[in-house]
Amino acid sequence: MIHKAKPFLPIFLFFLSSVGSFVVAAPHRAHSQEDQKAHICTAQERVCLIGEMITLTAKIEKKVWRDQTYREIAKTLAFDGKFEKAVSIIDKIETPDTKAMTIRGIGMMLAAHNYSAAELDKKFAVLHTKANKIEHKASHGIALTYIAMAQAFAKDNEGAWKTCAIMKNEALRNKAYGETAEIQAERGNFKAAQKSTESIESPSFRNKSYETISRILADSALYDDALIAASAITNSYKKTQAIQYMLDKQNPRERLQNNEQKPFGD
Repeated sequence: MIHKAKPFLPIFLFFLSSVGSFVVAAPHRAHSQEDQKAHICTAQERVCLIGEMITLTAKIEKKVWRDQTYREIAKTLAFDGKFEKAVSIIDKIETPDTKAMTIRGIGMMLAAHNYSAAELDKKFAVLHTKANKIEHKASHGIALTYIAMAQAFAKDNEGAWKTCAIMKNEALRNKAYGETAEIQAERGNFKAAQKSTESIESPSFRNKSYETISRILADSALYDDALIAASAITNSYKKTQAIQYMLDKQNPRERLQNNEQKPFGD
């Protein structure tokens, strides 16, 4: 019996069309993968990377970690000059004291840029608005203290004093003036630091502030100013401590042992 050969051509054509479909589809899939790779941030693309961090932070389950991460992102954005974007991060934070710390961080970063006085006023006004939304009283007070510190750091002393003055809680207000004075002293502006310290109502807190800024000024070798600050202290013990610190900074006693030098006057 003669068997008829099965048709070969249809099978071959089916096979060829299947391979063709695969060949056409394969480049399409490869192209999609390349597109995905093109969207990966490089180390130099800060905006891209920060955007990715914001997306990832929203997925952090533990609130304290999530809030802390948002805080650092906000500070980075402010440092990069993205003030509005940095401020928008504050609303994502749930913990009141972390909100306050974020406001501080953003405010401190303003000093990294050459903003005009008018621009600084606008930006600090925005931070005031955000601080006033904090319902927790202590955290609200701390936020205002941080704004005053940031204003002093940005050399906006008038703004810092205004911020301190609006604080209703005397203890927090005194603290704000004290913190502001320290930053002004660190920046070598003793007159501004003196004005801040004189605004402190509590004598004991004022003495503490003068002692602190006297030490800061002595560390910067501003000995005359350091002595004036020390002389303003009304507590005898604190006054002598401040003067002694200034003398030791001016001419360290420890160098006698290190260099085997004789004491002065011998």
